[in-house]
Formats: sequence, structure tokens, C-alpha cells
Amino acid sequence: MSTSEGMGSAMRGDIRDINSSKNAGTPDSGMPRRLAAIVAGDIVGYSRLMQFDEEGTHARVKRLERELVEPTIREHHGRLIKTTGDGFIAVFDSPVEAVRCGIVIQQNMIGRNTAQAKAQWIEYRIGINLGDVIIETDDVFGDGVNVAARLEGLADPGEVFISGGIYEQIKHKIVCGYESLGDRKVKNITDPVRVYRVLPDPSAFKRRRTQKHGFTIVSLSLLVLALAGGVLWYLTMQTRSHLARPASTSPPNDQRADLSHAAKSTVGKSSDTKALSAPVGEPPPPQQAKAPVVPPVAVAPAIAPPTSPPAAAPPLREPEMIPLPGGSFAMGSNEDASERPVHQVTVKRFAIGKYPVSNREWNLCAAAKACGFTVTGPDNAPVGNVSWSDAKTFAAWLAETAGKPYRLPTEAEWEYAARGGTQTRFWWGDQLKPDVASCKNCTQVASNEPPNKVGSFKPNPFGLYDMGGTVDQWIEDCFHKNYQGAPIDGSAWLEDGCTSHVLRSGSWRNDARYVRPSNRDGYDTNVRYPTHGFRIALTL
Repeated sequence: MSTSEGMGSAMRGDIRDINSSKNAGTPDSGMPRRLAAIVAGDIVGYSRLMQFDEEGTHARVKRLERELVEPTIREHHGRLIKTTGDGFIAVFDSPVEAVRCGIVIQQNMIGRNTAQAKAQWIEYRIGINLGDVIIETDDVFGDGVNVAARLEGLADPGEVFISGGIYEQIKHKIVCGYESLGDRKVKNITDPVRVYRVLPDPSAFKRRRTQKHGFTIVSLSLLVLALAGGVLWYLTMQTRSHLARPASTSPPNDQRADLSHAAKSTVGKSSDTKALSAPVGEPPPPQQAKAPVVPPVAVAPAIAPPTSPPAAAPPLREPEMIPLPGGSFAMGSNEDASERPVHQVTVKRFAIGKYPVSNREWNLCAAAKACGFTVTGPDNAPVGNVSWSDAKTFAAWLAETAGKPYRLPTEAEWEYAARGGTQTRFWWGDQLKPDVASCKNCTQVASNEPPNKVGSFKPNPFGLYDMGGTVDQWIEDCFHKNYQGAPIDGSAWLEDGCTSHVLRSGSWRNDARYVRPSNRDGYDTNVRYPTHGFRIALTL
């Protein structure tokens, strides 16, 4: 364990002691056991933060637990077992959801810390393990909990460490990278634990490996260049010597030997230099003598090894777009404070995607090396687990490749398109109807699984599918808590350095309140989440 400070150490010590006593009595107790993914989180430098600002730190930690930790655990179908002042323990039936929960907590903390000075940052370390444990109402026991706590202690601030058991369950199921740290011996655990660092950015492992071996690669490259330079210099000097030496002035072998002996015996004697250049009895060469012409040496041309033709890039498949006429409408509603005040907005003519961007369309961008990772799943399923920055990258690639002004829709454009010319609560009316949208209570058969196809429900009056439910959809605008000061010309409401952007539509995990055309939410700009997708707009 890398630290022993504050209540985090107390938490891990309590776990160890309690588990030891509990496990000793387990064979006779008949207590039920179960396999679970255990998530252990701990705040780095908690004691220092409390010394700096005790009341403020306590309030911030409680707010984080209330606004981030607890909701994120619930959203990923986990159960918060307990909080310990500077940490928490949670259990999950699904290792995939446990790791996603850890990633979301860490990525959200990045955005929350940007408003604070570095010395006041609250940073979690998170360890996740798969183990057979005893779960009671307000606690969990077993070596599986201890391993999770030890993994958390090994992690650096802001990181998620997982055990080999978790890795084997999730390695092909989450869009992220993993860095193996090998087997580690951890305190009070008999066998070594295989440890992996989770890299939320799929390209991060490649960058880490490149940085790790960068010095070696550079050193080897410099050595090869030096050797090549030396060989080239030697060959050049040999060639120049051969071309500059006249064949007719070369002395016989015995004279060359005499000259060599004379040269050695007269080093440092400048008065003998002329004797070396014109020995006694040897007539001086004629002044008009010219160096003989040396015929060019024929060099066989280098034959390049046969190469296979480069693989053809997949053909571009542009999203199907629906052109919409410009018009005015009443934007917002009085159902939520973030949707007020209702205000009249005029939108110019534009086009918007008939469907959310699909996995197939996203993977074309990934194949072109423009988007940072490849997604798995059905080709026609809406792409998910993308951040606002990811969506912007896709839009920029599509615009450049197709030569058209593709972009993300503005918030006003999206609501105008979602309403389909209506002003009712939903585009189909004021009351919820079954099987017209994909959300938690919008269908007769509830499902916690993501949709496997875009366009599975009826289109709105503009012919647009999934403008409510299915996946949350990123918007160009920065998120503002209400419409006070919002533009009325349909343009995006932007500002420098905004750290969160607007989401519309709701998703399969939300209830019907979220599928209303006026519903809006905000989320951290660079954070990925499973329900977050997007659709494309086009300036006409």
C-alpha cells in the first residue's frame, strides 16, 4: 500500500481486521456468500485537505458523494455499501458496470477540479476486484474486499486499477486500454495479484508504451545514424583518394618503400619536405601533364523488394440527411427551470441526420485514423460511449472527407427538428404513448440493454427517427443553467473554455420525462458515457 494516511488507512485496516474475524467463523456460520465486483475508492491527501480547510473539505466531499459517487453507482446498477469519510465501498453484479462506474467517477472529477487550485483538488484512487464475499446490509467481508483496497492503494491519483479476474471479464467489452503491471505482492494476501491499469483513452496505452521505450528507440536511432555516417564518410574519402591519384606518377614499389621510410624519418623537419616531393635522380614531372581520365564505374541499380499495394480505404458513406425549412417556434417549456424562459427563436434552413450516427459510420472514421477508437456491436446500432470532443472529431473528419460543412446541430436546431412542427409535450401529443420511443417506461417490455438498431420506432412529422430516447445526443452549445441571455437566431450559444456541453433526447436508461423535445441536460465535455451518442447537421 502506497499510503497510510487519514481515514483511508483506517478503512483498509478495519476491513482487514473485521474480515479476519468474520472469515474465521464462516465455516460454521452458514452465512450466504456470492461472487461480486468490489469497488474501493479513497481520496488522496485527505488529511492534508482537512488541515487546509476542514469545514470546506467536509462539505465538498459530502457533496461529491451525494452528486457524483452515489448516483453513478446507481446508474451502473451497483450498490453503495458504505462511505468512510474519505472513501467508499460498492459492489456490483457486473464487472463491466463496475469498471465503467470507476471510469465515470474519475473522468467527472477532472472537470470538477478545474475550478479549484491544484492544492485543493479532490482526487480519488480506485481499485476493483472480483471476489467471493459476504455481503450484509451495511458492510461486505472477505479477501476479495481486501484485494480491492490494496489495488486502490497501488493506484495513482485519478487512476483505476483492476485485478486479473476483472480484466478477464471485461477485456473485450469496454472501449478503453489496459496496461499490465504484472504480478504484485500485496499486504495480508497470500498469493500475488495480477494488476492492470485502466486507460480510458483507447490510444493511451500506445502513448504510454511509446514514452516508456522512447529513450531506447532514440538512442538506437542515433547509433545507427552515427554508424551509417561513418561508413558513408569512409567510402567518400576512399572514392576521392582513388579519383585524385594520377596513375602515371605512382612510383615503383621500391621507391614507394623508400619514400615511406624517408617520410617517417623526417617528421617535424620542414627542410626535408622538398626532398620527399622530388628525390635525387628523379626528373620533375612535366608541367603540362594531366591526370588520366578515370572511366566511370558502373553501379548496378538497387532493386526494391516487391511491395503489396496499400489496402483501399473503405468507401465513405455519408449519413442520410433530411433538409428542413427555416422557421420560428417557441423554444423551451415551464416544466423545468433549465427550460425557462420560453422564448421565440428563428432557425435558418439546414439539414439534420435522419438517424443518430451508427457504429458503422463511426468505424469508418476510426478506419481513417481520424477517430481514436473502434466500437463493437451491431453495425446499425447507434454509437455510444462517446464524449462531446469525440463527436466534434467525427464531424470535422466527415466535413473534410466529404467536402461539405457537416457539424453538430445547435440546441435551437435540435429542438426545432425534434418538435417536427408541433408545440405539444411530446411530438406525438401531450400524453405518453407506448412503443413510440426507446426509454425506460416508453415500451411495454422494459430493457436495460442498449438499442441494437437506429430507427426502430416511428419517425416524427419531419421524418426524423430517435429524436427522443435511444441515445442522448451531443449538441454544439455550451451548457447554461437556463435560457437567460440565449441567442434567438438559432445559432449556438458558445463561450471560451466551457467545460460542459448540452445533451438532448434522453436515452434507453431514462424515463419518459427525458424524451420531451424541450428536455435538456449538460455533461462534461471530455467524458464518455455509455448512453451518449450524437447526430450530424449540415449547413445548407
